[in-house]
Amino acid sequence: MSFSLIEKHGDHEEVVFLSNKEVGLKAIIAIHNTTLGPALGGTRMWNYANEEDALIDVLRLSKGMTYKAAAAGLNLGGGKAVIIGDPKKDKSEALFRAFGAFVNSLNGMYITAEDVGTTVKDMEYIFMETPFVTGIPKAFGGSGDPSPYTAHGVLMGIKASVKHKLKAESLAGVRVAVQGLGNVGSNLVDYLVAEKAEVMVSDIDKDKVKSISEKYGLKTYDPETVVTAECDVFAPCALGAVINDKTLPQLKCKIVAGGANNQLAESRHGEALRELGILYAPDFVINAGGLMNVFVELEGYSSERAIDKTTQVYDNIMEVFRISESENVTSELAAMKLAEKRIGGIGRLRAHHQGRMSRPFSTLKEMTRRQK
Repeated sequence: MSFSLIEKHGDHEEVVFLSNKEVGLKAIIAIHNTTLGPALGGTRMWNYANEEDALIDVLRLSKGMTYKAAAAGLNLGGGKAVIIGDPKKDKSEALFRAFGAFVNSLNGMYITAEDVGTTVKDMEYIFMETPFVTGIPKAFGGSGDPSPYTAHGVLMGIKASVKHKLKAESLAGVRVAVQGLGNVGSNLVDYLVAEKAEVMVSDIDKDKVKSISEKYGLKTYDPETVVTAECDVFAPCALGAVINDKTLPQLKCKIVAGGANNQLAESRHGEALRELGILYAPDFVINAGGLMNVFVELEGYSSERAIDKTTQVYDNIMEVFRISESENVTSELAAMKLAEKRIGGIGRLRAHHQGRMSRPFSTLKEMTRRQK
């Protein structure tokens, strides 16, 4: 079953299953493509219903990271990791250090980072065992939590989408429904409020909804009904597959632009959005800000450079819309074309040089120095 799933969800270079009974570690690392550089992607900790769900998630997410890095113009490949467990109950220093040792055994092919269910503190434990981790505390030369930069990139993508669809230069008065108030979603709300947008919020955590809505006086929705909110922009910032056969007929937005990964349950849902006249900002382009931030960390971190880089999401999204219109394809296919053109070009260049041109893994030298 596992082999058929791996074949179904993309041509991955390597899929590694990890287990350490002593510390309760069950995890999967998926490396999708390293044509442009080492595979970088966060480690997600989630209480999956079964191991098959975990495998499907890591395969989809790692492939998305390949396209995300390529479309963002970064010299990185795509990878991801999932740890099966309850992030509220099953965490320990030993678990993350054991995971870090596994990451280290891959010798730099995979670089990990924070993701859903993991924190900067968890990255610090991983860093005790390997230099191949980003998003570590600033005291160790890292950038800390990448979420504010992911959210800033999403903000730029929303601005580009509003400019393209609504012909508006400002977000003032634009109605945005944010689904999910985790690290990215809550930071996005802060940015949107500062831009004077009319924000609506939803999350499965009622305490988060109450705290943020009372802070700004925002309208709230139940997690099940937020997709029906009448708004200009629906911003999914929770888990993926939110655009599916069930939710599509319920949408009352003009734009879908948010921070969640894999927002379309299937590629055909991108065409369905297009037929409904709803503009879609492809997730792997709009949510690349966190990846851009940790890429800056590999070069020697500067928050100013990170913000400058995440601002480029605006231009990247605009380029996707340009390709979509000029080639008469969905925005998702346009984004994939943008990414595949870059991957294909570099891949052909490497093949031409027959291995004489080394992969751009030189940024890892700085990581090794940082650990010392």
